[in-house]
Amino acid sequence: MILIKNGKIIDPGTQKEYPADIILDNSVIAGIGTYKDDGTYDTVIDASGCAVAPGLVDVHVHFRDPGPTYKEDIHTGAAAAAAGGFTTVITMANTTPPADNPETLCYIIEEGKKTGIHVLPAAAVSKGMKGQELVDMENLKSAGAVGFTDDGIPLMNQSLVKQAMDQAARLNLPLSFHEEDPAFIQNNGINHGAISRKLGIYGSPSLAEDSLVARDLMIALHTGAHVNIQHISSKNAVKLVRTAKKMGAHISAEVTPHHFTLTEEAILEKGTLAKMNPPLRTETDRQALIQGLKDGTIDLIATDHAPHSPEEKARPLTEAPSGIIGLETALALAITELAIPGHLSLMEIIEKMSLNPAKLYHLPCGCIEPGAPADIVIFNPTKTWTVKKFHSKSSNSPFKGWQLTGKVKWTICNGKVVYKDSTEVVHK
Repeated sequence: MILIKNGKIIDPGTQKEYPADIILDNSVIAGIGTYKDDGTYDTVIDASGCAVAPGLVDVHVHFRDPGPTYKEDIHTGAAAAAAGGFTTVITMANTTPPADNPETLCYIIEEGKKTGIHVLPAAAVSKGMKGQELVDMENLKSAGAVGFTDDGIPLMNQSLVKQAMDQAARLNLPLSFHEEDPAFIQNNGINHGAISRKLGIYGSPSLAEDSLVARDLMIALHTGAHVNIQHISSKNAVKLVRTAKKMGAHISAEVTPHHFTLTEEAILEKGTLAKMNPPLRTETDRQALIQGLKDGTIDLIATDHAPHSPEEKARPLTEAPSGIIGLETALALAITELAIPGHLSLMEIIEKMSLNPAKLYHLPCGCIEPGAPADIVIFNPTKTWTVKKFHSKSSNSPFKGWQLTGKVKWTICNGKVVYKDSTEVVHK
């Protein structure tokens, strides 16, 4: 058993914050109250000065496994997740081979069981992620898929999109869509605007995102499917989601920490480390994302953790792959960029990083109450630290060297410590 003492519980399930101790017995929360360290506990954690919250849930990670595991594998990805306070992650389907078959899903699930956290796979929407033929969604659900996505590749076949939504609604599983119409893009990963013109590059305009978001929101409205708009980045896309929700569409939207923190200006300083799909956009867009978080239009904060090697990111701007890692800096960026300026409370941040993601995927986590899963993150919301090293195999982050506020001290999954800050001492 584990006893967590002297912490402040933040429970988005009840919307309550209060000081209390917690007893974890095997994989469940066994008690919440005031308890003495009477020597019967296997581990006692002093959480003085810390928040105690449900383990974070990331609905959007790339662990490159199976595939180019020199960038990341399921075990190093899970270690990075645990270091960031995440106890559950949803892996994307663009592996090699794609996760469009039970065998690949089984591999991901079995390897995930060895990591200490919950690694849950999303399956592809289309066979081979080619966007032409629908996978056997019912069979893949039976094999363990928790949702469906062709993330990384936009679905351009409207008939296929409609079929997928009809099936997903019947199966009661979410669909997540990468919204970038390639017809409007010349160089992906860079916003088409003032900075791209300065660099002599025609990039990816917000029209590419807005047009597909509008299409899929309307199809979702008519089918009743639960559709998640991935890594939203433009002000108009936020407005579209807000409108579709008012119309009754079953929609959620996610935003990444890099999109609510950085703008296209970062390309000038960080180069390829600021290249991602969809791209960083303008300050007006960034402010619209923050407003979307504040008013509930945007439900989720997800990392889109996308590891690449230094050699790949060293290529010229138009040739380097898009994407950055994000698991180990996500919570701190949310605290630094959203909580400290007063945009969101800690409760709202935890809600968008645990409870809401859990609801999207019908998971039993995201709250702190007796009988709930013993998946916990303990973090110091006022601790400042400098981003230096990563548990990920990769280090392609524009935030390296940044001083952030909010430090994960312990991560507990299934009642077992899966991460502790090196400065912490385990008491037994």
